[in-house]
Amino acid sequence: MSIDIKLHKNDLPDDLELSNNVLAIDGEFMGLNVRRDPLCLIQISTGNDDAHIIQLDRSNYKAPNLVKIFANEKITKIFHYGRADIAHIKYYLKTDTNNILDTKIASKLARSYSDNHSLKTLIKEFANVDISKQFQSSDFGGDLTPAQMKYCANDVIYLHKIHNELNKILIREKRIDLYKDCLKFLKTRITLDLAFFKDDIWSH
Repeated sequence: MSIDIKLHKNDLPDDLELSNNVLAIDGEFMGLNVRRDPLCLIQISTGNDDAHIIQLDRSNYKAPNLVKIFANEKITKIFHYGRADIAHIKYYLKTDTNNILDTKIASKLARSYSDNHSLKTLIKEFANVDISKQFQSSDFGGDLTPAQMKYCANDVIYLHKIHNELNKILIREKRIDLYKDCLKFLKTRITLDLAFFKDDIWSH
C-alpha cells in the first residue's frame, strides 16, 4: 500500500481541507504520565491512505486548526485507546475532544473471543497486514526519521476499517448500546485521570 504522508509543523495548514467528517486520530508523547511527558505529535487520517503528522510547538502548543477539529461536534474522531490521547490533548491543547469513537473499547466489547486488543492485533485480523511496532517506544520529541513517520502513519490509516468491522460485530451481538454508553463515560474517565483518580471508582 502506498501511503501519502505529510509532515506539518505546529498545526494543520490554514488552507488544508480534510475530505472526510470521520477522522482517525492518534498522538505520540514522551511517556504516559500526562503532566511529566509532553504531547509531541498528532496524526490524522481521512481513511484514504493518507496521514497528516503534526509536530507541535511545545513552547506554546498553539494549534488553532487542530483545536477546531477536536472541538467540532460534527466531526467524528476515531481513536485506539483514546483515554491516553484525549487526556494529553485536553492538558496540552486546552480543549475537549467531542464525538469520539474508540477501537480498543469496541474490541473489548466485540471480541470477547480474544484477550488481545492491541492495534497490531486488530490490523492483522481486519486488514490482514502485519505492521511493525518497533518504534512504539522511541523519542518523538526531536526530528523524525522516515521509519518513525511510517510508524505514526500506521497508527491511523487502518482505524476506519477496523472500527467498521468491529461495529458490525457489536450490532450482530447486540452490544452496540453498551459500546455507546461506554463512549459517553470516556470523557468522565479522562477527567478522573487528570484529577489523579486512577483506580476503578466502582470497586469495593
